[in-house]
Amino acid sequence: YLAKLSSVGSISEEETCEKLKGLIQRQVQMCKRNLEVMDSVRRGAQLAIEECQYQFRNRRWNCSTLDTLPVFGKVVTQGEPGGHVPGVLLHGGMATAAVRWAAGRAGGDKQGRLPVSVSSVLSALGFQWSGCSDNIAYGVAFSQSFVDVRERSKGASSNRALMNLHNNEAGRKAILNNMRVECKCHGVSGSCEFKTCWKAMPPFRKVGNVLKEKFDGATEVEQSEIGSTKVLVPKNSQFKPHTDEDLVYLDSSPDFCDHDLKNGVLGTSGRQCNKTSKAIDGCELMCCGRGFHTDEVEVVERCSCKFHWCCSVKCKPCHRVVEIHTCR
Repeated sequence: YLAKLSSVGSISEEETCEKLKGLIQRQVQMCKRNLEVMDSVRRGAQLAIEECQYQFRNRRWNCSTLDTLPVFGKVVTQGEPGGHVPGVLLHGGMATAAVRWAAGRAGGDKQGRLPVSVSSVLSALGFQWSGCSDNIAYGVAFSQSFVDVRERSKGASSNRALMNLHNNEAGRKAILNNMRVECKCHGVSGSCEFKTCWKAMPPFRKVGNVLKEKFDGATEVEQSEIGSTKVLVPKNSQFKPHTDEDLVYLDSSPDFCDHDLKNGVLGTSGRQCNKTSKAIDGCELMCCGRGFHTDEVEVVERCSCKFHWCCSVKCKPCHRVVEIHTCR
């Protein structure tokens, strides 16, 4: 449902909230009450798609979509009984992190910096932030309210709700744990008589890298009860318990080899592969043993570049033939 927001235009009127497909009524109400931040949510949804496609560009499932199905198909829809591995990254981690990241930037400058008063920095080395840094807390609070409400409205005791709520929080922590402090010196002749400091969110590419690593180490879980509380525990008792920062999943993914319109899987036919690689982007694994086509394509590149005083670089066009391999 978050990804569907990426296809809409500006969200500036309450009527737009009513037309957004996939939102439950409480989310529609939040949309109407927070129009000023909903465009950030929409941009966050776009960012999640773009980052997911980048992180999975060399995988059999590359965050591709089918126009006839909801974005990402049934791979990540919440109506399915299980939580497949790609859905763990996109729904639980990437999309939630993107909404939190975009909402947190809503009141910062174009670099995403949130200015902090010098006095608060110097008064306590424990970084007791004030001023616009409250935007960071707002981003967390809004994403918790807007994203998590869908799961909580169903009752947070089902396997899927527990998984989504856990992964939602893991997505937020991927940002919070990678926040950095940036400072700029002020003074005569470059001295540092005083400093202006701010908390800056990491580039979302770094967040994507962190979540991709978490994805590769995700833990398969099942529901258990501790007293009257339902919790998720590793399905294999020999594995160590996951932390709040780890991603978890309920069911293993399909192999994504074949076109499956019903389940929103495009398959790997026509995908480019790397003939020399033994990894998942290699032709043997990417093409699922079906073989591949090889075509020769002429490309033009800049070469023999020289610097000319002052101040330009001139290059010659060089033509070369490269092989392109695509799965059958």
